[in-house]
Amino acid sequence: MKLQDLDVIITAPPAPGWGGRYWILVKLTTDTGIVGWGECYASSIGPAAMRPVIEDIFARHMQGQNPEDIELMFRRVYSSGFTQRPDLTVMGAFSGLEIACWDILGKDRDRPVYALLGGKMNDRVRAYTYLYPLPHHDLSAFWSSPDMAAEAAADCVARGYTAVKFDPAGPYTLRGGHMPAMSDISQSVAFCKAIREAVGDKADLLFGTHGQFSTAGAIRLGQALEPYSPLWFEEPIPPDNVAEMTKVAQAVRIPVATGERLTTKGEFASVLQSGAATILQPALGRAGGIWEMKKVAALAEVYNAQMAPHLYAGPVEWAANVHLAVSIPNILMCESIETPFHAALIKNSIQLEDGFICAPKAPGLGIEVDEDLARANPLNSDHLHLEMREEPCDYVNGNNFEGGAPAPKD
Repeated sequence: MKLQDLDVIITAPPAPGWGGRYWILVKLTTDTGIVGWGECYASSIGPAAMRPVIEDIFARHMQGQNPEDIELMFRRVYSSGFTQRPDLTVMGAFSGLEIACWDILGKDRDRPVYALLGGKMNDRVRAYTYLYPLPHHDLSAFWSSPDMAAEAAADCVARGYTAVKFDPAGPYTLRGGHMPAMSDISQSVAFCKAIREAVGDKADLLFGTHGQFSTAGAIRLGQALEPYSPLWFEEPIPPDNVAEMTKVAQAVRIPVATGERLTTKGEFASVLQSGAATILQPALGRAGGIWEMKKVAALAEVYNAQMAPHLYAGPVEWAANVHLAVSIPNILMCESIETPFHAALIKNSIQLEDGFICAPKAPGLGIEVDEDLARANPLNSDHLHLEMREEPCDYVNGNNFEGGAPAPKD
C-alpha cells in the first residue's frame, strides 16, 4: 500500500464562525483506494500560500511511501532543508497529512486509530468547552459581561460539562507581553466570581489567555484570580519564553497550561524540564501529528504532567485529539466545539454525551467526512485563521476582547 493522491480542501464555517475563519482539510488516497482525512491547523500564512506548502511536503517526502512509515516521513520533513528543528508552517502541513495516514492505517486494518497506539486506555474522555454566547446574548457585549458568561457557564453545566474556558483579560497584540490594565484585572476577577457562583463545584474554571502578558503582569493577574481556584492559567506569557513562564508558574498558585502554539517533542520537553507548565495543550494539526504527541504524552508522564489537547479548528483535528486521549493514561480533558457545522461535517460520527466523548468504535479516525459540505463552504476572505491586533492595550477606556477571529456583525 502506497500513498498516491492528495486533495486539499479549504472550508469556512458559517457565521458566527466558532473554530476560526477556515479549516484546512487534507484527503489522502492510497493506490489501494483507501481514503484518509486530516486537518492542518491555523497556519501563520494564508490558505492560498499554505496549499502549495502542503502539496510540496506530500510530493517531496510522502508520495509513494507506505503510510505505515510515519517515523521515516516525520524525520524527512523535520530534517528538510538541512534544518532538524521545529518549523510552525512545515509541521502544520505535515501534521494534517500524518493524521490522514493514521486514518488510512485504521481503515486498512479495520481498527480505530487508538487501537494502533497501544489500545484503549479510556472508555470515555472528559470534554471542556469555551464559553460561547447563548442565542439571546448580544455578540459584542458578551465578551465583557460576567453575567452573560455566568449564564452560559450554567447552561454548559446543565448539558453535562464539568469544565468551561473563558478569556476576559484583554487583547493580545503584536507588541508581545504587556502589563494588563487594572480594569482587565478587575474584569477577570468579576468573571471568575460570577462563573464560580453560577457553577459552584460542578465545573472547573479554565482561565484562558494568549501569551499576552509580561511576566510581572501575568503574576499580578494570576494572583488576583487565586481565590476562585481555576484549574489552569493558560499561556500567561508568550509561549517561546520558557524561563519566564517558569517564574509565573512558581509565583502563582494556579497550574499553568501551554501548548497550542508549540510544535514537536523538543519544544514540549523544554516546558516540562523547566517546570513552566504541568498541563500540555497540543493542537494535533500543528504540533507534529498523533505519533509525535504520543511521545510528548509519554514525556509528560515522567514529569507527572497531564495532557489537554487544544481545539480551535474543525472536527477532523478533534477526532485526532480524541484518539490520542483515549490511548494515554495522563489525559486531563479535551477541548470540544459544539456547532451544527462541526457535527454535520463529520455526519455526527463522534458525539458528546453528558460532557464526555466516548471512544469511537469505527475504523480509522471513526469519522465520515461530508466532502460535499466542505466544498460547498469555500473561504471568501483574505484573513488568516486567527489574527493578532495591532492596537495596544487600552488603559483608559478598557478592552473588549472578541478573539482572533471575531464573529461577523450583521
